[in-house]
Amino acid sequence: MLGTYYYNQIIRKTIIAFGTIFNQIHIKHQDAADDVISDMRVPLAYGPMQKFLARIEQQPELNKPIQIRLPRMSFEMTSIQYDATRKSGVTQTFKASDGVNIKKVYMPVPYNIGFELNILCKLNDDALQIVEQILPYFQPAFTLTVDLIDSIGEKRDIPLNLDNVSFQDDYEGDFSTRRAIIYTLNFTAKTYLFGPIADSTDGLIRKVQVDYYSDTNTTTAKREMRYTVVPDPINAGPADDFGFSETLDFFQDSKSYSPTQQIDLW
Repeated sequence: MLGTYYYNQIIRKTIIAFGTIFNQIHIKHQDAADDVISDMRVPLAYGPMQKFLARIEQQPELNKPIQIRLPRMSFEMTSIQYDATRKSGVTQTFKASDGVNIKKVYMPVPYNIGFELNILCKLNDDALQIVEQILPYFQPAFTLTVDLIDSIGEKRDIPLNLDNVSFQDDYEGDFSTRRAIIYTLNFTAKTYLFGPIADSTDGLIRKVQVDYYSDTNTTTAKREMRYTVVPDPINAGPADDFGFSETLDFFQDSKSYSPTQQIDLW
């Protein structure tokens, strides 16, 4: 019920994963001989575009090096919306392990998280260098692998769609006004939100048994062979990787196995 505290940090992890994609973008400047005279990594920060425009206008000194203020990039989360196209059964559950205990997890709820990436530059060539390092990876989606819940090792591939690209050039003004070329890229991350993780009353499955029949008539057919698999050793935990012990038993007694009583019956 509402009021049970839990915090899986899924939205926070999705924001961090989005920003990580763009934190290693560089631009280079060359001289007339095509020799590289400067190579800088474009700063990236979380915040709205208006905030950085205000900071640019506060110091409009034309003699300051452009690397101090521009180019730079900013991004922010703009929306969260439920995605009915990826809906699954609300009562379906699956079991996971935290390495020691078995946990019962309800199926996650699909949500789309909107992001806006802003590229602010003084020179158009700088902006084009940045844009061309981003667009080819989105056709129109780029897949991120995010560890949504650390405790059970739940990792999911999150498609990141590029929805729209727009730009504006604020060139109007007097000579003391700093020019700002702004590219705006809108993205949608198709993530999943999990509810609270509960302890499961079910134990670990330590034995799997299958009986084979020689006839497709399940009413009159009797077993012919039994295939049994158990972990080796039998007390192996979920995180262990020791292997399995397989056994084949052949029968001619015409008995049937009762899963409820767990015994052979005539």
